[in-house]
Amino acid sequence: MAFRIYTRTGDQGQTSLLGGTRVWKSDLRIEAYGTIDELNAYMGWLADVHSGPIREELRQVQDRLFRIGAVLAYDGSASLRMTLPEISASDIHILEQAIDRMEAQLPPLKQFILPGGHPHISLCHVARCVCRRAERACVRMNQDIPLPEYFIPYLNRLSDYLFVLARYTAQQLGVEEIPWTPR
Repeated sequence: MAFRIYTRTGDQGQTSLLGGTRVWKSDLRIEAYGTIDELNAYMGWLADVHSGPIREELRQVQDRLFRIGAVLAYDGSASLRMTLPEISASDIHILEQAIDRMEAQLPPLKQFILPGGHPHISLCHVARCVCRRAERACVRMNQDIPLPEYFIPYLNRLSDYLFVLARYTAQQLGVEEIPWTPR
C-alpha cells in the first residue's frame, strides 16, 4: 500500500497525531516533533557531507531522532497496537564516546568561538541550534506531558556532539576556528 502525499485533511490548520487525535498544527506536540523532523533533515545533510565513522554516527542519530519523533507524535491512545521505539542510556553513552574520541584529537577550548569558517562547520552549528530549539520544545512539552526519561538528555548531549563535530570538522579541513574577541 502506497502513502498518498496529499490528503487535504490539514487544510483547515489541524492534523492527526499517531493514534487519531486531531490537534491544531500550532500544538506544542506538533512544534516538538516538527523541530525534531527539521533537525533530522540537518543530520541527513551533515551525513551527506561527511564520510566514514562520522557518517555512520549521523545516520544512527537520524534513527534515534525518528524514534523520538514517533513517540512525540503518539497521542497515548490505548487502541494503537504497536510498540513505540525507545531511547536508552546507551544511546547517550554512544554520543559521549564520540565526543570523547573527537575531543582527544582537538586542542583544549580556551575561549569562545564563533560559528563559521567553512560551510560544513557552519552546518554543524546550524544543526546544533536547531537541536537546542528541539530540546526547549521537549522541555516545555514535558511540563504537561511526561516524556520518556532519556529524550531530553539525548538532545542535550546531541547538541554537545554537534558543537564538538564543528570543531573536529574545522580541524579535519585545516580551517582555523574563529575566536570571539570581546570589545
